[in-house]
This record gives sequence, C-alpha cells and structure tokens, in this order.
Amino acid sequence: MPLIRIEPVRDERSGRYYLEIYSPHDAPAPYVTTQPRYQSAAAAENDVVAILAAAASTARNS
Repeated sequence: MPLIRIEPVRDERSGRYYLEIYSPHDAPAPYVTTQPRYQSAAAAENDVVAILAAAASTARNS
C-alpha cells in the first residue's frame, strides 16, 4: 500500500511543471506543492527520485 503519492502538474501560466505530494496517498489535497520549475513531467519525476535517493543515502550514512 502506497504511503505517499507524487504527481507532476503543468502550470498553465508558465508552462512549467510542479509537484504535488500527497500524504497519505489518498488525501484530497496535497501536503506539499513545489514551485513550477521543471520543463517536463519527466524532469519533475526524476528530480524527486534523486532527492529521495539522496536523503535515503544520507540517512544510512549518519
């Protein structure tokens, strides 16, 4: 069962993508929303994976 849900969303004004992070995964509104800074949905998804991987790596090395 997923604990969080991450969705890339296109900002109509800027044309860039931002992330909505839902916790728990079935929450009706996002827990966190980033600024629209990504050129594509794939770039947004790759960035969040890199952030999570870096945080997990740091946590293990502490």
